[in-house]
Amino acid sequence: MSEQPSVPGANTDIEWLTAEPMLHEPILIVMMTGWIDAAGAAAAAAQVVADDCETTPIARFDDDTFIDYRARRPTMELRDGVNTNLRWNHIELLAGRSPEGRDVLVLMGPEPDMNWRRFSKAVGDIAVELGVTHMIGFGAYPFAAPHTRTPRLSCSSPSVDVLANVPFARSSVDVPAGMAAALEHTMHDRKIPALGIWAQVPHYVSSMTYPASSVALLDGLAEATGVRIAGASLRNEIDIQRERIDQMVADNVDHQLMVTQLESLHDAAVEDDADAADAAAEMRLKSGEEIAAEIQEFLRDQPDA
Repeated sequence: MSEQPSVPGANTDIEWLTAEPMLHEPILIVMMTGWIDAAGAAAAAAQVVADDCETTPIARFDDDTFIDYRARRPTMELRDGVNTNLRWNHIELLAGRSPEGRDVLVLMGPEPDMNWRRFSKAVGDIAVELGVTHMIGFGAYPFAAPHTRTPRLSCSSPSVDVLANVPFARSSVDVPAGMAAALEHTMHDRKIPALGIWAQVPHYVSSMTYPASSVALLDGLAEATGVRIAGASLRNEIDIQRERIDQMVADNVDHQLMVTQLESLHDAAVEDDADAADAAAEMRLKSGEEIAAEIQEFLRDQPDA
């Protein structure tokens, strides 16, 4: 019988997959599926971080403790009647190193379906033991913004000092929280700076992939922590998608008008026009749903889509 790896702590909620990792002041990136992630932009950005940093799983959280199997059923792989395998939804902590040599941890997987405080404590304890210096959470939300502008970023943190160090937009609103928000407080309580970075996604393309917002999150990560991730594959997709959407909009006068209005609102918001945010909210109308449906149909008909 093989010996268990020598790892931090002895929390039975966590299965360590490797011996204690040798990390130096790692940054923790958090992206858990199950809460707002328009266009899957945050998940795509986190996956690029994991790939470009050549991460490998070092720990797995106990499925029976945190996952509701009726909500997240495992996938049965059936081959000619043979039940060959079950693929489970795991929450994993991965470790790697950025191209510039910074140690990085990535927490990925579905949000826990239960025991949120227990999960938060476990992650916080791991962060302390592994010497985490910053936590960054990724998210993305639909907004009345034009696809012709670089996506804006907004932020959240329990610390006014952390917020003072980044130029991202701030909001005042009461909304249901995701696990990343709970982890912000957990890290803050342990004196680890924590910041949530959120990318806006044009509301009329929020149900399809939108690499521009994923890249904005990567750029926000660099701005907040100095960790630079090239994300070449995502950056290469931006111009291709932009051209396709431009072509769709150019064929419809109403769509052109809507985009022009969104551009004006976006530019005013960048100039800190307080009324611009209210005006943008009013743009989330049926026109956005109509253009979304037509753009999706248009992109499906393209041979390279």
